[in-house]
Amino acid sequence: MRRVISGSALALLAAAATFAASGPKPVLDPAQGDGGVSSFYVWDKEVPGTPGKLLRQEPLPESLMLANASKSLRVLYTSTDGVDGKTLIAVSGAIYFPKGQPPRGGWPIVAWAHGTTGVADVCAPSWMPRSQRGSDYLNAWLAQGYAIVATDYQGLGTPGGHPWLIVKSEAYSVLDSVRAALTAFHELSNSVVIVGQSQGAHAALSASLLAGTYAPVLRLKGTVATGVPGTPPFAPDTKAPQIPVPRGRGVGLAVNFLFTFLALDPTFRPADYLSDGGKAVFEAARTGCNADIALVADRNHVTVENAFRKKPEDAAAKAAPFQQYPIPKFLQPVFIGTGLSDVTVAPEGQYNFIMAACYAGSAVEAHYYPGKDHGGAVNASLVDSVPFVKEILAGERIDGNCGSVKPPSSGN
Repeated sequence: MRRVISGSALALLAAAATFAASGPKPVLDPAQGDGGVSSFYVWDKEVPGTPGKLLRQEPLPESLMLANASKSLRVLYTSTDGVDGKTLIAVSGAIYFPKGQPPRGGWPIVAWAHGTTGVADVCAPSWMPRSQRGSDYLNAWLAQGYAIVATDYQGLGTPGGHPWLIVKSEAYSVLDSVRAALTAFHELSNSVVIVGQSQGAHAALSASLLAGTYAPVLRLKGTVATGVPGTPPFAPDTKAPQIPVPRGRGVGLAVNFLFTFLALDPTFRPADYLSDGGKAVFEAARTGCNADIALVADRNHVTVENAFRKKPEDAAAKAAPFQQYPIPKFLQPVFIGTGLSDVTVAPEGQYNFIMAACYAGSAVEAHYYPGKDHGGAVNASLVDSVPFVKEILAGERIDGNCGSVKPPSSGN
């Protein structure tokens, strides 16, 4: 005999499913860098059952506004936890609108994925002032008539650990920020370019590769990335030719990995792996941002070599599948800019990613910037990336330059 479920019972089942998807109410965890921000960032109600919905907004304080924006907002929106792939969470960010009247159809969107600022909540770009370099860069896009939709990423600003350089966590945060903005602000156009630097390049490329399955409603036109992390554990599966990559620098970045391991596995014990100096840097990262971390490292003479008393190899192996790019077959054109003096993310690794994407059949336009370091390539690339974006938004064909890109050591 077939059992008939009443309408009221169906409603209860739907409500239960929504509650299960929304997960428990957030609990601040100072061990993972939580705290120090306003109550705006803590959504203490059940998270609505759909990712990409605006929860609330407020004007940004004057110190955080961009000069070329007519309106600057701090936002909180729904997304999907990129670690478990199912729990609905709240993520914060900011939206900046250009000056003047929106064009017919609305302002096209630059979805901005920021570089590493830290892992503590107070390092969320919607909470702390942006660097001069970052402000200049975003103001340049605003001046071209693009709205900026800028996620903070999962766990930055909002409760919970920040899964630093985790593909799905970054990608979902980027894509849902745009979905939320489009739903809430009708002066925006569903014509989207994802732009990112460093960690944000990892986020932008990851979001572009996952957009077709996770957020197919978005009309993604292309991607712009500078300072691309391209070496293991981020290196995508490929049969493309690869070249050796020098070891990177930066004890702060090495310590950030421990927070990633902690976000993936709450039983992970960072103190088991750190030297006394490394513990001081870890504590600085728990409560401060890049400048604070660098200051403590310098004061205590901590380097990548002496920060650890043993390497967390098991945790790194477990995290690697979460950090590795999907096969880099992009459905839209990709721009990649590389500073040839970059010692943070080696140009050789960036070249390897370019080759992997080219080998997969992507249309890649790659540019080298001699004498520019990791940060210097960002604004230097505008001379090439602005025309690239104009062309793709105009519907022009981008064939890329895969056939002419040479290894960075060849003198390009």
